[in-house]
Amino acid sequence: MNGFWEAWRLIITLDADLYEIIFLSLQVTVTAVIIASVIGLPMGAWLAVNRFKFRRYVIAVLNAFMGLPPVVVGLFVYMALSRAGPLGGFGLLFSPAAMIIAQVIIITPLIASISHQTIRDLWAEYHDLLISMNATRGQRIKALLWDGKRALLTATLAGFGRAIGEVGAIMIVGGNIEHATRVLTTAIALETGKGNFAFAMGLGLVLIVLAVLVNVLIHIIGKTERASTW
Repeated sequence: MNGFWEAWRLIITLDADLYEIIFLSLQVTVTAVIIASVIGLPMGAWLAVNRFKFRRYVIAVLNAFMGLPPVVVGLFVYMALSRAGPLGGFGLLFSPAAMIIAQVIIITPLIASISHQTIRDLWAEYHDLLISMNATRGQRIKALLWDGKRALLTATLAGFGRAIGEVGAIMIVGGNIEHATRVLTTAIALETGKGNFAFAMGLGLVLIVLAVLVNVLIHIIGKTERASTW
């Protein structure tokens, strides 16, 4: 309980180290979600609208990538960005950029898969209308993305929820360097190992609040339940 109250004290008094970690976590995760959405949303829509050979296999692989082990993603990103890797010359390893790359790889399949399912249902509903209007493929995709924006925003929030709680890949490619690449999840692991439970609990409380807020937004946007009429 002492650790719990100390954690609240750190949050309320705006502890500099605590909020530095929070802001870096949000910066990395929000950037990764934006990039993954720019890639994943059109990809899912394109797969829903177009018919081509091996399409089912591509969708199956995309769905399988939703379960990619984060530590494996971190390993491959590490090898690609290391000095001996093909991208080693950019010097991105152990930087926020490396963490963003890892998160993008992890959450893009998730966003693309959810958007594909959403756009597939809309395409079945609007297929005849869009065909009769002689809409091009690009116009069809734009129209479906716009009409399904509420569900697609849910897909984006789901990607944020997964990214903000990621630790394995982030630890590998970021290195958990103080004042540089230390984010909520890696800091919690470090502070717990050091026995600094108050600071770890403060970070944990923030992480829980962020996760709850994301789920509440998904709940509200998706309108999974309607307000009681009583």
